Amino acid sequence: MVDVTAKATTAREAMARGHISVAPAALELIRTGRIAKGDPLQEARLAGIMAAKRTADLIPLCHPLPLAHVDVVLTPVADGYEIEARARTSAQTGVEMEALTAVAVAALTIYDMVKAVDKTMVIGRIRLMEKRGGRSGEWRRE
Repeated sequence: MVDVTAKATTAREAMARGHISVAPAALELIRTGRIAKGDPLQEARLAGIMAAKRTADLIPLCHPLPLAHVDVVLTPVADGYEIEARARTSAQTGVEMEALTAVAVAALTIYDMVKAVDKTMVIGRIRLMEKRGGRSGEWRRE
């Protein structure tokens, strides 16, 4: 692990986004509440939040962080869902990996819950959109 002992504890925030494309017939089932396993959107939101809290267990050498806030928002778009996760902490290192992990696991959860009716789903465009705090300050994807 990188030694962060000398770094100041500061407020940190990161936001990541991703996308899952879903076939039209499966989208109709999701949007009308007819997926056999239940509501994939609520499950994905919860899974993303839980995954953010476990990021250090999933990614080698990632620092465990005391998360103050994690939110996952799933927005319907024509071909599926945009997934956005925001994580906050006060720590010696940033929360980019937590936000990215939340997005990835939320997308994987939708895939798992819908795969029985759509094997063509595509997860992608997972990327950091913005971060705040720490020595590097503020960064935002253009």
